[in-house]
Amino acid sequence: MPSAETCIRNARLSDATAISQITSGYAGQGIMLKRPVENIIEDIRNFFVAEYQGRVVGCCAIAFYTVRLAEIRSLAVLEEFKGTGIGRLLVQKAEAVLSEEGVKEVFVLTLNPGFFGRMGYSEIEKEYFPQKIWRDCTNCPKLMACDEIAMVKKL
Repeated sequence: MPSAETCIRNARLSDATAISQITSGYAGQGIMLKRPVENIIEDIRNFFVAEYQGRVVGCCAIAFYTVRLAEIRSLAVLEEFKGTGIGRLLVQKAEAVLSEEGVKEVFVLTLNPGFFGRMGYSEIEKEYFPQKIWRDCTNCPKLMACDEIAMVKKL
C-alpha cells in the first residue's frame, strides 16, 4: 500500500522527462505506445503523476473524445512500485477529474484486464469506440494485430 508520502497530483512541465522515461519502459516491451517528451509536453495538462519522496514513480493521462466519453491512457508505474496501489490511486484521480468534468463513460485499452476489472471496468468490443480507432489506432504498429482489451466504466 502506498504510504502517506505518496502524492497523486497534476503533472507539471518539469515532470515530462520522468513521464517519458516511465512510459518508455513499457513501450520497449510493446505494452504501450512510445510517448516522446515533446508529445507529453503538449498534453501535460492531461497527465497525473504519483510522486514518492520527491520522485515521479507513476503516471496516467486522460483523453476526451466527447462531452460524455473519455479515455484513461498511459498508465505506468515504475517496476519497483508495482503492486503498491499507486496504479489504483492514479486511475481514481483520473476518474474523479473526469466525473467533475461531467464525463459519463470512461474506457481503457489494456493488456491487464484483471486490474481494471477489479476497479469496476467491463470488457467491451473495441468497435464501440470509433473515435479512438480513428485518432490513435491508425498510427499504431499493432493496428492489424491488436492484442489490447477494451474496457468501459460508467461514472
